[in-house]
Amino acid sequence: MFCLVDCNNFYVSCERVFNPKLEKKPVVVLSNNDGCVISRSNQAKALNIKMGALYFKNKDFFKERGVCVYSSNYPLYADMSNRVMSVLKRFCPDIEIYSIDEAFLDFKTIYHKDLLLYAKEIKETVKQWTGIPVSVGLASTKTLAKAANLYAKKNFECQGAFEINDSTDIEALLSEISPEDIWGIGKQYLSILKANNINTALDLRNASDVWIKKNLTISGLRTVWELRGRSCIAFEMVSSPKKQIGCSRSFPSAVTKLSELEEAVSAYVSAAAKKLRRQNSLTSYVGVFLLTNCFNDRPQYSNRAGLCLVEPSSYTPELVGAAIKVLKVIFREGYRYKKLGVFFKDISSLENFQYTFSKSQNNRNRQNSLMNTVDKLNSSLGTDALKVASQGISQSWRMRQNKLSFRFTTRWSELPVVK
Repeated sequence: MFCLVDCNNFYVSCERVFNPKLEKKPVVVLSNNDGCVISRSNQAKALNIKMGALYFKNKDFFKERGVCVYSSNYPLYADMSNRVMSVLKRFCPDIEIYSIDEAFLDFKTIYHKDLLLYAKEIKETVKQWTGIPVSVGLASTKTLAKAANLYAKKNFECQGAFEINDSTDIEALLSEISPEDIWGIGKQYLSILKANNINTALDLRNASDVWIKKNLTISGLRTVWELRGRSCIAFEMVSSPKKQIGCSRSFPSAVTKLSELEEAVSAYVSAAAKKLRRQNSLTSYVGVFLLTNCFNDRPQYSNRAGLCLVEPSSYTPELVGAAIKVLKVIFREGYRYKKLGVFFKDISSLENFQYTFSKSQNNRNRQNSLMNTVDKLNSSLGTDALKVASQGISQSWRMRQNKLSFRFTTRWSELPVVK
């Protein structure tokens, strides 16, 4: 049996842990630069606030209805996620962390317990120890576990946990679920499914293998097999290294100066390089893209380019230097830039790296040691406690976060004050 644990309205729940006044109130969390809604409390959903709703268009509505609005507080959310996952590991050592707010547990070794009662114990313990409410779904495949989790969220009588087993009326359950809500299907296939009279997850499960493979590819066929109770999506306790790593942001206001773009590209490369080292990898290609705001009537420009490195690297100063070279090639004067991003390709494992005469092994070891020290200090003292000088100080291009709560669990200066 697989168990899917999913945090409810995760970003909102994190805000509520340290601000109990938000309980039972409509709350939304906004995307980068306070752009649009990316997390909603149940009370906000009841006001028909949609995911992706633009903040500037709904500001007055939020004020009239007493909606509490917060900027994304990613350090807080990441730390709270780590706490939830740590609790889950106490209950089951076989865990696949699927996203910041979801994890699969493989219950193959939990054979001596009533699994539904065990799932409810997990739910209650996570809530007590972290303050985060979760829903739990149990089934013989990962896709059915996702469906069970969805059912647990929508049906109060489940008390946050639901199990699909031999006694469950699976056909009745799947007939209540839209195909787009099935893991691995999504909205991209909705039109073709409706055109072929496939309106529920049950219709999808009953469709022929030949038609599914032709129209939804082999990945869609695996999903259908899983709906039939055949487990064919692998359980991955260790996530595979990413083949491409990047970092991009929209600017809160237009940027016109090359110097400011150089600061931004330096910061984004530093963030991406940290991800690269975290998975013990090197990159041989540094790319940069740049674009203006296509939603206004000003002159438009966009471009991207890259640079192949002589030798694979994860050394931040080296990668920053390469990215700035690329930026200078694609930058054009006279444009108002809205977004910039960097990306690494041709990623390889550090363990398989072979040294060349261009750089001695001793020099590479010094670089690795320096980056390990920087990463450890930034982890303990806060992001960008140490950074390359080209990132700048004032950073006027940094994203807007006008409604940011405190980073309660990762900054000493922002600890909650008890009165």
